[in-house]
Amino acid sequence: MAVPRKTNITRRPVTRRAATCRKKQPAGRGTMPNWLRNSLAVVVVLLFSAGFYYFFIFPYAYRWKPCAGRRGYSVCIPRGYQVHGIDISRHQGQIDWEELIHHRQSKFPLHFVFMKATEGGDFPDVTFRENFHNARQYGFVRGAYHFFSPRTDPVKQADFFIRTVDLQSGDLPPVLDIEVIGNRTPKELRQAALTWLRQVEDHYGVKPIIYTSYKFKTSYLNDSVFNTYPFWIAHYHVDTLRYQGHWDFWQHSDGARMKGVSKNVDLNVYRGTPDELRQLTIP
Repeated sequence: MAVPRKTNITRRPVTRRAATCRKKQPAGRGTMPNWLRNSLAVVVVLLFSAGFYYFFIFPYAYRWKPCAGRRGYSVCIPRGYQVHGIDISRHQGQIDWEELIHHRQSKFPLHFVFMKATEGGDFPDVTFRENFHNARQYGFVRGAYHFFSPRTDPVKQADFFIRTVDLQSGDLPPVLDIEVIGNRTPKELRQAALTWLRQVEDHYGVKPIIYTSYKFKTSYLNDSVFNTYPFWIAHYHVDTLRYQGHWDFWQHSDGARMKGVSKNVDLNVYRGTPDELRQLTIP
């Protein structure tokens, strides 16, 4: 191994001024004061905590609260109702009806199933025909609903639903699912909804059911012209439905879990008896 040559390195003497500069550097303009840094940290923690509660705790708090023995399908079941049901769409995927039928004899027996049929003027639910057929084959009272689009002509939407859904004796009345106002005024929305309701009623010979949320009903559909229609109200995370008007169905949870459905499913109650539910169906 070769021996490296020694080189003479000349070191410059360190002056007193240079040494002082190395030991003490003046605070730069971009340095954040401690009080500001701490304040920002507190704000970040508070925002994170609030966001975590809003998105992950509040929507599911009902799952952890005491139910006094009224827990079923992983949610709290409202007291005083003996008729339960679900509503499904393509979002629930493939339904195992052989498994689902066992819930007809459970502690909270399922009696009815609503299915999404159409949306807007030309968007069908790809699972509707199979689900609609199987619901009757397995002995459930079945119903079909249309998701209303405020941007589309209501006459076109009604025609689309009528062409898609062949309601028969023993089926529940058609359902208008209305929960979006879009760019319409409340008056325009009400008129469009009435156009759909009247056209569908003329075809099937029964008054359609109106599905909407508690807040949407009180904000946009709180008009006496709708009082003659059956209502299906969505109101989650409460023990009792606070809506004061007449209603027939209450969608009280969107987080139910049950055999036969691989994903969360909406759970509903009917306010009457099984016989009264049958009386509500198409003759």
